[in-house]
Amino acid sequence: MEGTGLSLSAMSAKLSKFTIGQIVRHRIFPFRGVIFDVDPEFANTEEWYEAIPAEIRPRKDQPFYHLLAENAQTTYVAYVSEQNLLPDEENGPIRHPMVAEMFDGIVAGRYQLKSARAN
Repeated sequence: MEGTGLSLSAMSAKLSKFTIGQIVRHRIFPFRGVIFDVDPEFANTEEWYEAIPAEIRPRKDQPFYHLLAENAQTTYVAYVSEQNLLPDEENGPIRHPMVAEMFDGIVAGRYQLKSARAN
């Protein structure tokens, strides 16, 4: 933003409850993951949004997080609203194969972005 010394993404990050590299878990479903990107508000397709059952469909006017996620069976990429995430108490490593491509390792319970990926 002009005159503030902060970029729009830096301002959005300040409004987000969670940050890139943080390990989180889903509030309802049994999976956890590491955040690799944040949208300040919903930025997926309307079809994706409408596929969520109405009784649990999140608001669009909140941050949405891209996760390298895992459950007991598999790893995948998830897109989750802020209201459905909680800090992960386990803080152990995420076994997703892309973690090593994006992050160097865990320091104080948080993955550190590889320097080539940091903005």
